[in-house]
Amino acid sequence: MIRVALAVIAWLLTVSAAGALELAGEPFQGALITGTVDPGARVTIDRREVRVDPATGRFVFGIPQDRRGAVRIEVLGPGDAAERFDLPVKARTYDIERIDGLPPRKVTPNPDDLDRIRNEARLINAARARNSEGTQFEGGFIWPVTGRISGRYGNQRILNGEPRRPHLGVDIAAPRGTPVAASAAGTVSLAEADLFFTGGTVVLDHGHGVTTIYSHLATIGVSVGDTVIAGQQVGTVGSTGRSTGPHLDWRINWFSVRLDPELIAGPMPTTR
Repeated sequence: MIRVALAVIAWLLTVSAAGALELAGEPFQGALITGTVDPGARVTIDRREVRVDPATGRFVFGIPQDRRGAVRIEVLGPGDAAERFDLPVKARTYDIERIDGLPPRKVTPNPDDLDRIRNEARLINAARARNSEGTQFEGGFIWPVTGRISGRYGNQRILNGEPRRPHLGVDIAAPRGTPVAASAAGTVSLAEADLFFTGGTVVLDHGHGVTTIYSHLATIGVSVGDTVIAGQQVGTVGSTGRSTGPHLDWRINWFSVRLDPELIAGPMPTTR
């Protein structure tokens, strides 16, 4: 059981020589935080400058699953006036998930598989690294499919009895062929039918480094460069890649930081 209150919104406001700073989002591990500063101000998160919309002053950042210390936010206003703010991060408790019956190669890949995995990882990393000016993330996120949650964010994975990295998405069990919808408007930055681990995979770019990933798809209905709206079908549920049955592995990222879809989208609706 994930021991957090899901989809809670908190507002913080500071006013300084650098201008106003507003933040929305409860700062749990795995959260997506949106912010607003005076137009023209610059923002760094842990010394990394982030994109700020020049018209609205809007920006966004994510908190890693294992983050322990506070996030350092710096706002640089006109004339290089600067204000620093430490955002305390709320820790979470994660469970252990055991998955058996996987093909041995999918748990311990051979050397040829490892070369393929590295090449495919570069494709996914490039799609997640985009820093486009779009702000589709501001519209929020919906669940791409409904069904039984069979795997939760942050839980330690034991695969065929062997400890592996935590799961950094949400697994949703659903019948093969169930339509999978875009969880937010965006642009298709990757569409691959047969990746080693994730099988049929689509990545959508929602602006400012925010992406969503849809994995283990049976079919893919979009191509790289397509623009989609929230709710538009991007593929169908399958069991491709490293999978023991039909399900969707849905992930939300801020660049390389993996985030918790349940925190961001809220409780799954009973119907789509």
